[in-house]
Amino acid sequence: MKCKKACLVINPHAGQNVTKIAELIAVLSAAGWSTDITIKEYGGHSMELAARAAKANYDLVIGYGGDGTLNQVLNGVMNAGRRQSIVGVIPGGTTNVWAAEIGVPHDPVQAALTLINSEARKVDIGHVEVQGLSFPGTAQDAQEKPREKKGKLAHKRAVRATTKAKHHFLLMAGLGFDAALMEHVSKAFKYRVGRLAPVLSAAEELPRQHPFPIEIRVGGTKHEDEKIWKGEAFQVVVGNTRRYANIVQMTPNAYLDDGLLEVCVITAGNTLKTIEQLASLLFRRRPDNAASAYFEGASITISVPASIDLQLDGSAVRLKDYLNKADRKVLQSAGNAEDVMVTYRFDAMPRALQVAIPSTYDGALFEKPIAEEKPHVPLQEQKDAGAAQQHHSLVEEVLHESQELIAMLLAHGHRVTVKGVTTQPEKQHTYIIAGTVRHQMTGDAMPVAVRVDSSVTILRHSGEHVSPVMIQELQESALIVAVGKKSKYGVIRTTHIVM
Repeated sequence: MKCKKACLVINPHAGQNVTKIAELIAVLSAAGWSTDITIKEYGGHSMELAARAAKANYDLVIGYGGDGTLNQVLNGVMNAGRRQSIVGVIPGGTTNVWAAEIGVPHDPVQAALTLINSEARKVDIGHVEVQGLSFPGTAQDAQEKPREKKGKLAHKRAVRATTKAKHHFLLMAGLGFDAALMEHVSKAFKYRVGRLAPVLSAAEELPRQHPFPIEIRVGGTKHEDEKIWKGEAFQVVVGNTRRYANIVQMTPNAYLDDGLLEVCVITAGNTLKTIEQLASLLFRRRPDNAASAYFEGASITISVPASIDLQLDGSAVRLKDYLNKADRKVLQSAGNAEDVMVTYRFDAMPRALQVAIPSTYDGALFEKPIAEEKPHVPLQEQKDAGAAQQHHSLVEEVLHESQELIAMLLAHGHRVTVKGVTTQPEKQHTYIIAGTVRHQMTGDAMPVAVRVDSSVTILRHSGEHVSPVMIQELQESALIVAVGKKSKYGVIRTTHIVM
């Protein structure tokens, strides 16, 4: 993935993520990326920062936080209107579903290394908007159209779209139990308890849930006829990907490049059976097919009571944010939100955005392989090829350096404790090593990144020359000596490495 300018949008996460910034900058700078740092200061700020970065033509906009931060970055880039920027992620939240989906390590430094060795791929994005509100009783205005609803005269009010709300999602949208849960889990509680916060809150929220009427219209399927489903439900998930809260695959047939969304409805039947269905999600089991309904389509319209909560990518959103001032006033004057039906429209936006996908990802979420994908070369073949090239270049040279030279390199080099290694695919035989060195005065561990290319001489302790390909074999906690100048960003421009 070629990149010159990157913008790191950071959710400080109670200060935890800020402590890793120096390590991340060192790694990204070693790859030759110029990285600017922005930090979220208030709600919705991440979306504003991402929009500015996209408008400023940053090659890569990185969300450093949880799935909520990633959703903010996604919406910011989409709202900017310039979709040339690639969206990447460094996980720093409590769940990090997207990172788990595509195989990004949870450790921030390892994630930064993975980001360097990623490819930009165009993916589908989900879009949601409110189409209308349906009120029982008297007409609201001249635009309303009467229809029958439970034997009462109901009137439908068209709603004008707003630009302030989050309209896009990468993972999924949810109506019902999960959105109510997200609405009541405080950020302070999430930061303090971590991944158990939703589970603990679910035990309190579950007894309050009740079934709600729902109507689903599915269009844009492989079949021409529109599908309509009516009934009662406890939970609806509209999936663009498969994982749900890193627990189960609620929408197991979803792809990121098929132009479709998949819907899972946990239907309302026997109350105890339905509660068992919801509780089963907390114990890593899929919903029982007998109590669930599945649909897929490019365009999905769902009507539910206005009292039912909505979440996008694991973050609760508010209905009022999708309404203009006049519509909010009408909804408020209606009284009981359970008597008002709101119609949401969910659309798949095909190949709408570029995202960074690790080169090591198995591609399970993609229906189509990468165009002109490079053939995979096994690691052993890479080593053999590298060793042969190294041997050829040294045929006329001495294969062992003097012990005096080794001693000098060891004395003047930086002793680096390795944290991870990655390749830079667009540059042959180029590697980035993330690690730490000890501060000469305090002894504290200082983050560094070592850039290794074909110009670097790599030696063993014995003085034997080593192929650059062998850099990939370095394990975490291994010790190397890197000789070269260290920049203010912690990047060591090496001339020699002693392994």
